[in-house]
Amino acid sequence: MELSIVKKKKGEQYFTQDTEDAIVLYNTTIDSDEKSKIYRRKIHYAFFKLTENIIHTFKFYYTEVDNIEDLQHEVITFLLSKIHLYDQTKGTKAYSYFGTIAKRYLILSNQKNYKKRIDTSPIESIEEDEKHSYDLEESPYNEKLSNFIDLYTDYCTKNIYTLFPKEYDAQIADAILELFRKRENLDVFNKKALYIYIREIVDVKTPKITKIANQLYDIFKEGYIFYLENGYTNF
Repeated sequence: MELSIVKKKKGEQYFTQDTEDAIVLYNTTIDSDEKSKIYRRKIHYAFFKLTENIIHTFKFYYTEVDNIEDLQHEVITFLLSKIHLYDQTKGTKAYSYFGTIAKRYLILSNQKNYKKRIDTSPIESIEEDEKHSYDLEESPYNEKLSNFIDLYTDYCTKNIYTLFPKEYDAQIADAILELFRKRENLDVFNKKALYIYIREIVDVKTPKITKIANQLYDIFKEGYIFYLENGYTNF
């Protein structure tokens, strides 16, 4: 069902204490009809403005959907799917909690779709797009990525036996990290070639590489999101 947006006066706060209270009430209300009323009247506009502001402030313009409004609807739907997880007793304001969720969702979505665009678009369209809407060199995420990779690689290397207590797992992880260390000198980027490169360092089958790589990726993803949001690592 399409929800109408009740606009507030310019300069008026959109995520107020009333919104915070409404989210708590929504989560404690059992009746589904009443929950829908609370959401429509007290919460939807706040989510609408929150997602709108985050998308435009951080320039999350790479998306699989047709336009920014569709992306915004996608994020709002995601927030609603997570609303039951909010617990005000933990001391976090709903505004901060849902703002963080929205940014994390958009960071991952934006990076995935920008890479997809690079892989599939003619170089002329990429250059023109960057010139007008999203300068890769000036992107706050791409500027920080290289620095983060260095910090991430250093952290994983120093703590490799803590992260991977088994000797064999640690050897595989170190071989994968070697790709990060030598990334500027690597000419191959397809998955098959990288797996061959790793197997030249350590004798290992593909499923095992994938398992260790996924563990390293989980560390990378969590750390990078934190780094983008706070400007420093949580390592």
